[in-house]
Amino acid sequence: MAAAPSPADHPHNGLDAPDGPVQRTKVLLLGLRRAGKTSILEVLFNQLPPKQTFYLETTMRIVKHQVDTVIPLEIWDTPANVTAENLGAPLSEFSSIIFVIDIRDLYNQPISKLVEFILAANKAKGDIPIEVFVHKAEKLQEEDKIENYRQINDRVLDRLIDIDPDYEHLNISFHLTSVYDHSLHESFSKVLQKLVESLPFLEGLLNVFCANSQSPKAFLFDIRSRLYVATDASPVDSATHNLCCDYLQMLNSFGPLYKSITSGSSRQRPATQTPTPAASSGPSRSPSLHDSAAGSQSSDAPISPGPPKKHPKELFYPSAATTLHPVTPGTTLTYHLITRHLALLAVLPTSVYESRRGLLEYNIVFFREGIQEICDVEDEVRDGG
Repeated sequence: MAAAPSPADHPHNGLDAPDGPVQRTKVLLLGLRRAGKTSILEVLFNQLPPKQTFYLETTMRIVKHQVDTVIPLEIWDTPANVTAENLGAPLSEFSSIIFVIDIRDLYNQPISKLVEFILAANKAKGDIPIEVFVHKAEKLQEEDKIENYRQINDRVLDRLIDIDPDYEHLNISFHLTSVYDHSLHESFSKVLQKLVESLPFLEGLLNVFCANSQSPKAFLFDIRSRLYVATDASPVDSATHNLCCDYLQMLNSFGPLYKSITSGSSRQRPATQTPTPAASSGPSRSPSLHDSAAGSQSSDAPISPGPPKKHPKELFYPSAATTLHPVTPGTTLTYHLITRHLALLAVLPTSVYESRRGLLEYNIVFFREGIQEICDVEDEVRDGG
């Protein structure tokens, strides 16, 4: 039997970890007892199987989870009795508030608590995004699920409008979620995107990549949590998103079985141990954007005023691909590691992938360079550099 993983094996998450030198974006997670707050965090960031969430203990005190993704997060998991007064920090310190409501609950108590926090947050900092997760959606049939979701949405907004008609325009979003499907990943991805200041630049790079590679859809995923931090301008199709999530989960699961034959002691493996099944590795060196005119593909990315941060050229960048269905014209799903935490998943016509793979790899090089420069700039800002 394999030994239990040590805390060092989970760099994305730390419970009650002391504040480090890096500035973290704070997210407040609220809800009544057994609403599913801790389950959401454990499934997303600690890969807890959904069936085991039933055995999680009730949260009795505030627990601070430190999560490292495209931006460093600090998520406060709170007990049911927390209020704006006994929280221990002003609401103005938080960049987002997530309120979890069990879809089967009697709605009066959770809605009253939600409205209380909305009013307090609006008074402290009027632009805090409020995200309402109508959770445990798997417990109801489709018609009942949609009806309960609509009722919760309407009751919250009606309660706010009764207090002040201007509250109709508050920044409140509702999400139907469950730990048993990809709705939780898709909803939390939308929450994360609102916190990423560099999102327009990431989306711009994805748009350029899709145009140059003839890709109808591409996502930039956080590898461990399987949250997509950005996507191109085309609408997100849930089926495509779910397919990418499943593929990334499969690669994460089987990754330790694969290892580059050239990766010895002199080469570094990414901390994520991302696999390379039935695929070639990406280029080990990303040429500078300033070395070639082709760098104009990434011209929308912010450039650091100082010399660019040097990424180790021996860093291994795995890639993988799978044909979704062989019928003409066919579709291929590709994976390319971009940074230690981020990966590009793109859908391509199989004919394009087979006939223009060299061009695809060429575009990946400059896409990776642009993303790394954006991440370097954000790191410098957060480190006070």
